[in-house]
Amino acid sequence: MGNSIEYSQKTLSLRAITWPLFIELFLQMIMGSTDTIMLSYVSDEAVAAVGVANQLVFFAILIFSFISTGTAVLISQYLGANRQMDAKQASGISITINLGAGLLVSVLMVLFQERLLSIFRLDSYLLGMGITYLSIVGGTLFFQALLVTVSSILRAYQFTREAMFVAIAMNIVNLTGNAVAIFFLDMGVQGVALATAVSRAAALGLAFYFLYRRLPIKIVLNDYVSFRWQQIKKILKIGLPAAGEQMSYNTSQMAMTAIIALMGAAALTTRVYTWNIMSFILLFGLAIGQGTQILIGYRVGAGDFDGAYRQLLKSLKYSFIITIFIAILISIFRVELLGIFTDNRQIIEIGSQLLLLCLILEPGRTLNIVVINSLRATGDAAFTVIFGVISMWGIAVPTSYILGIHMGMGLAGVWIAFIADEWFRGIIMYFRWRSRAWEKKVLVDKPRAAV
Repeated sequence: MGNSIEYSQKTLSLRAITWPLFIELFLQMIMGSTDTIMLSYVSDEAVAAVGVANQLVFFAILIFSFISTGTAVLISQYLGANRQMDAKQASGISITINLGAGLLVSVLMVLFQERLLSIFRLDSYLLGMGITYLSIVGGTLFFQALLVTVSSILRAYQFTREAMFVAIAMNIVNLTGNAVAIFFLDMGVQGVALATAVSRAAALGLAFYFLYRRLPIKIVLNDYVSFRWQQIKKILKIGLPAAGEQMSYNTSQMAMTAIIALMGAAALTTRVYTWNIMSFILLFGLAIGQGTQILIGYRVGAGDFDGAYRQLLKSLKYSFIITIFIAILISIFRVELLGIFTDNRQIIEIGSQLLLLCLILEPGRTLNIVVINSLRATGDAAFTVIFGVISMWGIAVPTSYILGIHMGMGLAGVWIAFIADEWFRGIIMYFRWRSRAWEKKVLVDKPRAAV
């Protein structure tokens, strides 16, 4: 990963950008697990209530992320083109937009918390705990709206280590707050909710500190209040398709989970345990994909299309090597890994088969992730969502039912559907990259002299 290129007097290295991204993603993954483990000391009902409430929270965060995704791509291209003033103006606009969205969502969560939770048909006891959690975490979602935006800006400026430190701080505050609230103050769900809100507020404060210490040209008040509609349109051009693709993926996964539910409780449990193990492999692909997105954004902004083209091929080589290596390790120790979660022989046997199938699945998923992030970095976001929706709903969902239920293959049939979907999308996206049609989708004009 030693390839580098100079833009705006700054050296970009895939290795230097990617390893903090991996740690940040890992910390984000375990934060949810930490909350679940802590809540299990309160009661199983508390775990269930918060799990349901968090489905609403995660949906809200998806709304915030489409602005931050578009902003990150636009800033990367501006910086590659040496348009520092435009980059910091786009940063200010995106912060204001997501602050407004965050405040609106927070108010709606508080006003309609009971009505929203009633969708899930909880009994009165679970509903009460869900309302307690949502009134605090949902009511302070504007912290998270700002946090995802500022963190994406830091990453776009290549300050991935700073974004990692923010994630570390948030995890420390959250873990400490959970422990104090549950084991010393006996505050239960309310305490966990307060710890989550405080950890996000603390992380946001640290993120803003890094933003104003590290940016070469500081964001000023005028950047927050001057709406440049051309920049907003460019942000939405990337952000809306990215959000649509993620929403399609989430809903297709829900549909496939419903299909698995038809196979029984053991199948659902096996899916959860196996997916948790697979998530560790996924982190490497996500980190390299996000790092590649930053680098390619700089290159296309600078007009270096050949460099951008080669960067994707290099990133794919590294990501394939790492993914296959980790997948082989997990397949070797699959029984031991599943044994961490359960001693049920049926679950371990079926889960072991699924982890072997990951030797085929995970390289396809890595191909998909890295190429989609690269296409998005160039501005070619609409193509990815169109074929993503076609593949998810035209291949993954129906094939899961046909193989898993109709042909009686069970979870193995569902995993084969996953494989078909990921490889189909990955290959289509790869040929899109090879066509170089993305060169016409760039968001910024030709590079200028450094400002």
